[in-house]
Amino acid sequence: MRTTVTLTPEAAALIQKAMRERGLSFKEAVNGAILRGFAPPASGEPFSTPSFDLGAARVPVEHALRLAGELEDEELLRKRVLRK
Repeated sequence: MRTTVTLTPEAAALIQKAMRERGLSFKEAVNGAILRGFAPPASGEPFSTPSFDLGAARVPVEHALRLAGELEDEELLRKRVLRK
């Protein structure tokens, strides 16, 4: 398929650089850039987040949501008094 594309100066410079470094034609450089840009990410190793044992809780967590609500209420009242 033939089409006309207007490249920004930055994009044109990157295409020219790829052409020089890899010995590609303009068509090959543009097609390769488009395919790499729109291709789904390579499925390498699955992402994992390290976890650490933090030990036993130092405060009782059975009522954590109630405590969080009380703290939030206190903060809202404080801001209301300060007219914030």
